[in-house]
Amino acid sequence: MGIKDIIKKSFLEGYATSDIQISTIFICIACTAVIAAYIFVLYRMINKNSFYNRNFNLSLMGMAVLTAAIILTIQSNIVVSLGMVGALSIVRFRTAIKDPMDLVFLFWSISIGIICGAGFAMIAVIASIILTVILLLFAMLPDAKSSMILVINADSYEHEEKILNTVNTICQYAKIRSRNVTRDNLNLAIEVKVKEEKELIRQLMAVECVTLASLVEHDGNITI
Repeated sequence: MGIKDIIKKSFLEGYATSDIQISTIFICIACTAVIAAYIFVLYRMINKNSFYNRNFNLSLMGMAVLTAAIILTIQSNIVVSLGMVGALSIVRFRTAIKDPMDLVFLFWSISIGIICGAGFAMIAVIASIILTVILLLFAMLPDAKSSMILVINADSYEHEEKILNTVNTICQYAKIRSRNVTRDNLNLAIEVKVKEEKELIRQLMAVECVTLASLVEHDGNITI
C-alpha cells in the first residue's frame, strides 16, 4: 500500500459514521426531557413578569430536546455535523428578550441539551440542582423598593417652585424626567422615592393650581 492509499484511507475513515444505539438515543432524549420539564415547572414558579408567557416556557423544553438531538447527530457523523453548523449559521433569532432572567433560563435549556447530548447527564443534573438553589435563595431576598413616577398637572407654571419644594420635602429622592409647559398648563413627570405616598398626594393637592397628582409604579432601573 502506497502513501497515497494510506492518506486516502485515513481521510475516509475520519469521515466514517459511528453508529449510535437506539437505547442510547432514547436514554439521552428522555434525560433531557425530564430536566427540561423540571425547568418548565421552575420557570413557572419563580416567574415575576406581569404576564406569564406559556409559549416561551414551552419553547424552553423544545429547545433542550432539539439541542440534544443535534449533539447526538454531530457525534455520529462529522460530515453531517459540518453541514448542520453551516445550516444553523444562517438562522437569525429576532425575538427580543426583555427580562434577563428569561435569558438565564434560555441558556440553561440550551446547555442542558448540549450536556445531555454529549453523554454527561449527571453533570446536567448537578448543575441544575446548584442553579436551582442559587435562584431560590436569591428569589427569597426582599426586593429593594423601586422608584415611582409622580405625575402632576397644574393650571399655571408659576407655582412650579412651590410644587417642587413640596416634593423634595417629603421624598427621599426626586428627579424631573419630563416637563411640559403651556400658557395655561404645567405637566411634570418626576421620578421619586417616597414612603408616605398618601401624604405626598395630599400635600400636593393642597397646593394652589394643582389639578392632578398621581403615583405610577414602573419596572425601570432602580436609582441608588
